[in-house]
Amino acid sequence: MQGDERQQLILERARGQGSVGVRVLARELDVSSETIRRDLRVLESYGLLRRTHGGAYPVETRSFETSWETRTRRLVPEQRRIAAAAVGLIGPAETVFVDEGSTPELVAEALPGDRPLTVVTAALAVAHRLSRRENTTVILLGGQVRRSTRSVAGPWVEQMLSEFVIDLAFVGANGISWEHGLTTPEPAAAKIKAQVMKVSRRKVFCGVHTTFGAVGFCRFADVREFEAIITDTGLPLAQARPFAREGGRVLRV
Repeated sequence: MQGDERQQLILERARGQGSVGVRVLARELDVSSETIRRDLRVLESYGLLRRTHGGAYPVETRSFETSWETRTRRLVPEQRRIAAAAVGLIGPAETVFVDEGSTPELVAEALPGDRPLTVVTAALAVAHRLSRRENTTVILLGGQVRRSTRSVAGPWVEQMLSEFVIDLAFVGANGISWEHGLTTPEPAAAKIKAQVMKVSRRKVFCGVHTTFGAVGFCRFADVREFEAIITDTGLPLAQARPFAREGGRVLRV
C-alpha cells in the first residue's frame, strides 16, 4: 500500500470511529509505528487530523462534520466536569440558552431542578432531557432539523432569538483559537450562534481541550466576548494563558 493510500485509509478510519491509535493502525496495516506517526504528521499538516498522545482525531471542515454519535462518546468524563463547573456560574440567571453539542447537552443535564428556570435551545436532545422537569420551562427554537447535530437552524430560529433577552448562554464550538475566535464548519449553525451572542447578557464557552487550536470555516464570536472559558485539564496551562490574558476567566477542570 502506497503512502497516500494508507493516509486516505487512516483519515476514513478516524472520521468513522472518531479517533485512531498509532499502535492499532501499525498492527492492522502491517507497518511500523514510526510510519504511522509520519502519516499522521502529513495529515495534520493538511489540516485534516490533529495528533494526540498515541493517536489522532479528525478535524472538522466545511465538507466534514463529526457525527452526533461520535461526539457523545468522546471525552465524556471531561465533558461532565466541564458541565458541573458551568452550572456553578449560573448565579441569579432566570433565562439560559443551552447550545447544541455533546458538552452543552451535559450542561443541560446538570442544570439545577430545584428553582424556576427558562431554558432556550435549538438542540432536540437538550429539550428532551429537560422536558419532564417541573421547575424548568423549555423553549425549543423552531427550524429545519440538522441530522448531523440533531438541532434546528434557519431564519425562523434567528427570528425567534432576536425577540429574546437571555441572561446567560452556554455556548459550544467546533474550534476556538485566540487568532480566529470561535468557529464552526456550518454557516447555518454559525448564524444561530452569532445571534445568541447578540441577545445574551453573559456568555460562557464550554468545550473539551481538543477544540482549542482548531479552526472551522465560519467564525461567530471573539474570545473576548466570554466572561468564562471552561475546558478540561488536557489543555496545557501555557496554551490557556493567552485566552486568560485579555479574555475572561479560563477554568481548567
